Amino acid sequence: MITKEEFLSLYEKDVCGKCTADEKKLLDAHRDEMVFPDDNWEPGLGDEKEIYKRIRQRLGQSMNSRTFSGSSRGLGWLKVAAVILAISSTALLLWNIQQSGTKNQPVIAKHIRPAIHPGSNKAYLTMANGAVIILNDSKNGKLATQSGVQISKAKDGMLVYHQDAEQLLSAETALNMITTPRGGQYQVVLSDGTKVWLNSASSLKYPPVFSGKERKVELTGEGYFEVAKNAAMPFKVAVNGIDIQVLGTHFNVMAYTDEKAVKTTLLEGAVKLSNGSHAAFLKPGEQGILNEQQTSFNVKDVNVENEIAWKNGFFAFDDESIQTIMKEISRWYDVDVVFNEKIVRRNFGGTVSRFKDVAEVLRALELTGSVHFKVEGRRIVVMP
Repeated sequence: MITKEEFLSLYEKDVCGKCTADEKKLLDAHRDEMVFPDDNWEPGLGDEKEIYKRIRQRLGQSMNSRTFSGSSRGLGWLKVAAVILAISSTALLLWNIQQSGTKNQPVIAKHIRPAIHPGSNKAYLTMANGAVIILNDSKNGKLATQSGVQISKAKDGMLVYHQDAEQLLSAETALNMITTPRGGQYQVVLSDGTKVWLNSASSLKYPPVFSGKERKVELTGEGYFEVAKNAAMPFKVAVNGIDIQVLGTHFNVMAYTDEKAVKTTLLEGAVKLSNGSHAAFLKPGEQGILNEQQTSFNVKDVNVENEIAWKNGFFAFDDESIQTIMKEISRWYDVDVVFNEKIVRRNFGGTVSRFKDVAEVLRALELTGSVHFKVEGRRIVVMP
């Protein structure tokens, strides 16, 4: 008998193709002993023995490798379990969805058809001279040269600026801009080595090469930053009237125009947030929030893994309203969402792969019995 932690660790290695022959034998020998993340089975999830059986039958199926596009360090076993169990539609029964104040029996809508696929690596680059390059249609390799900086598509989903000091020319004042549409995501490595992941419906403006006393970029939508350290040139992100200043750190910024607040979450290092005469300093594990009707920042502790789950290939919600959840689904699956006028505000929590068909995500939400969906082309109607 092996522990839950050992089983999940072995399974994660197996999914990534890193298991040794002996480890794979050990994993196979204990598959039938797998238990759910929650030791207390909820009757509303369905027949316990039947679901155990169906999930065990599917555990051997491979997960799309992009589900693990990013570090999984720091995932607790509960979260890894949710990841592993998201491999099949049956496993979505283990999404740990919790709806406040209801014990209704879930009803799964049969009219949800698996026709809307998840987003992918899609973006276009607008050069300083106005030229536009559709990155997902471009071949890997060199795309252009600006100010002595070579711009290349390193692989699907990554744009790289490489500065050659020997060939460096005068810096251009015009900015480049990378934009992801709804249903798209992309990563860019700036000329200073800073890495930026862009979520769907987002854009980043930046110079092909940094010069002067600071490195400044402009963000709309959502982005995760791993800033290259350079004490002589602080890095600044301008977003919705807020300046975020760092020297070298990891942080996430969510600033969609259809959201009521700008949220900056710090994972590593230190960050200063400025909004006119108001300022706030963040420590790792903290989030600075600026609501549209306020001028000062609200700082609180958060689960940083949830805040950057999108970067690592997941939806992760913690007591979120159905309205907030459907905004994320709308952006990632490039669909329109309409709410029935009778819909009641309900909060949900759980984790599921972003690389599942939208029908499977919606079915998981329906397990609460408090919300239902109707799919009409690329339009999703949310109903009580």
